[in-house]
Amino acid sequence: MALLQQLQDDMKTALKAGDKPRLGVIRMAIAAIKQRQIDDQKTLDDNGVLAVIEKMVKQRKDSESQYRQAGRDELADQEAFEIEILQTYLPQPLSEAELDALIAQCLEESGASSMKDMGKVMGLVKQKAQGRADMQQVSARVKAALGS
Repeated sequence: MALLQQLQDDMKTALKAGDKPRLGVIRMAIAAIKQRQIDDQKTLDDNGVLAVIEKMVKQRKDSESQYRQAGRDELADQEAFEIEILQTYLPQPLSEAELDALIAQCLEESGASSMKDMGKVMGLVKQKAQGRADMQQVSARVKAALGS
């Protein structure tokens, strides 16, 4: 519950400081977390909260690129601002070398030898890299490793 508590504390701080844009993003994140708790009928731990925030960041990245393609820079800038705020709650991303080492470790653990085993490997990597790696990049690297 530490991450959710941090969000709630930051919400109070933003409210007291009158930082309405930041407050809006934090409230939106807390609302998404609470909605997920209601849907799943259980209290989320830090990993669950991270998953919700990761999903929100991914959605905003998709929206930002679509807005930029459509020439709607003001909306794209708003999405970029929300991404920036949400990413402060995610753990530090893995470096390229760390990611490669993690993928190699997961390949070894799962005993993967062909593309049929990709699901096993991706499941392990996702579990170990929770919030620290872009899963699209991971998927491409795992495909390359299994393809060779």
